Amino acid sequence: MTDTIYTSSYPSVHICRRSIFTHILGVSSSSPGTVGGFPASSPAFIDALSGTTISRGTCRSYALQLAFSLHNLPSPLENRTKTVLIFSPNSITWPIIMFGVVAAGFRATLANSAYTPDELKYQYLDAGAHLIFVHPSLVGTVQTMLKSLGCSEQEIRSRVIVAGVQWITGAKDASVPDDQLVAINQLLGRGELTEEVSFDGERSNETVYLCYSSGTTGQPKGVETTHYNLISVLEILKPVWSNSNPCLTPYIPEQGGVDVLFGCLPYYHIYGGVKLLHLPLFLGAPSVVMAGFDPDGFCAAIARYRVTVGFVVPPMLVVFARHPAIQKHDLTSLKTLFSGAAPLGAELVSTVMKRMKGIGADVSIPQGYGLTETSPTVFLLPVADASSHIGAAGVLLPNLEVRLVGEAKGEAHTDIPGAGEVWVRGPTIMKGYLNNPAATADAITPDGWFKTGDIGVRDKDGFFTIVDRRKELIKYKGFQVAPAELESVLLQHAEVADAAVIGIESKEEATELPRAYITPSRPISSQEASSFALGVQDWVSRRVAPHKRLRGGVVIIDQVPKSAAGKILRRELRERAKTDVAEGQLKPRAKL
Repeated sequence: MTDTIYTSSYPSVHICRRSIFTHILGVSSSSPGTVGGFPASSPAFIDALSGTTISRGTCRSYALQLAFSLHNLPSPLENRTKTVLIFSPNSITWPIIMFGVVAAGFRATLANSAYTPDELKYQYLDAGAHLIFVHPSLVGTVQTMLKSLGCSEQEIRSRVIVAGVQWITGAKDASVPDDQLVAINQLLGRGELTEEVSFDGERSNETVYLCYSSGTTGQPKGVETTHYNLISVLEILKPVWSNSNPCLTPYIPEQGGVDVLFGCLPYYHIYGGVKLLHLPLFLGAPSVVMAGFDPDGFCAAIARYRVTVGFVVPPMLVVFARHPAIQKHDLTSLKTLFSGAAPLGAELVSTVMKRMKGIGADVSIPQGYGLTETSPTVFLLPVADASSHIGAAGVLLPNLEVRLVGEAKGEAHTDIPGAGEVWVRGPTIMKGYLNNPAATADAITPDGWFKTGDIGVRDKDGFFTIVDRRKELIKYKGFQVAPAELESVLLQHAEVADAAVIGIESKEEATELPRAYITPSRPISSQEASSFALGVQDWVSRRVAPHKRLRGGVVIIDQVPKSAAGKILRRELRERAKTDVAEGQLKPRAKL
């Protein structure tokens, strides 16, 4: 093929072949008193609400204690596979679970904490998991899921570990419907592995995490991320990352001067998992832990812990642009707000930068681009270029190659000259889709190019911008929503004959919203059209995770437009959406 192969302007870096645990939490006799190359006493994770802090040394020790118990499970727990499912909102217990699983030589599949029992069941079975670490508030969901698989109460107790925080922070956990379930603190203090399980050499190509990525058709796919993928993304990020100031003392100095990383991005998502759990350990910077985005709480945490780097998604920046919490707290420590998971508009960036400057915070707002399948980062906008290249996804990271591929038959993806589908090759590309060789072969060429499905363009200075998406996925606040999945749900409604789902842009929310076009199975009068559409919207909401709800509303149409082959013509619906009025569409609001 004749497409230009682009390489990074940064020189390639050396990448170790070993366990990701060894890479960021390893110890060495040549450097006593350190963990991962930084003092064992320095803070690793800080609970935003309580201030409870886990040092690097304590994090490593807890992980090895948990690994010991995974190898020597107490009754009634049993394990049949080396895949463990984690089902929890962010908490200070999360890194202990994740790194304990890794230290044991197991792999973790990370489930969306908003999943319904049926959604959770699909991932649990597909990933081949057995043990489940679950937040106390979600135990009911797990029980319902396991009962649907025919598990008895005793079998449930043999699989479930309750992962609360009361044992470490003192904050009271939600009550659990079965007090005979094993709690995570019961797996600590029983013993400790002398060292983590090794993944040196070729073993570094073994899968360590299974995040699930929505496709444009069918069920979500398990993305096999390896130890080598994760080490690669950390190492190639470093040259493009602005100089970091590690914390080398047991506490964050009152006068600042060290980097503190913070975000409430969910850890089960590759963006949050890598940038908030792995990158801080790699850089020697403490990471502040928070579950869910509350503007006032978020700003209060920045002020309390003198946060320097925040990780956000565009809808959070909408709040920064207009919420009064910005004026209530001292945010002057904040230097950078990195945005990812969805495209970021230049106008929003300029608005937030101006507002932050008005309260004395000189903040840069660069963005990056990547996918679960690329571990995740491909492009990153250097902080030094954030103001001069607003809207760009960034430059190509070292060790990666990119092509911008046009349509095979000469049909243009877009009318922007030079644009093409972004194909990526390099050490961060996933091993493949679990149990799905056909999807893997469709996504990765025989010579290693991963087809992202996103349309990009490169300027003369080497900065890439994502201009469109070839795939039909909807991105709601960084979460992927597959139209086919929602269409399948809609078609289960007794009074829906046909359905199509598209994403509509909400400038107010800086995100896409799922909208359904439905054809009723019976005549609907104009008088009952509104109540019927709202009823369908509510019916769907009770059957899917919150990010999949039809916030873009429901439109009743006579017939879903389709090609001769029966494929939904979404382009026609997107044109209609520019003028259609939908029932139940989300109204603009300040707090997300």
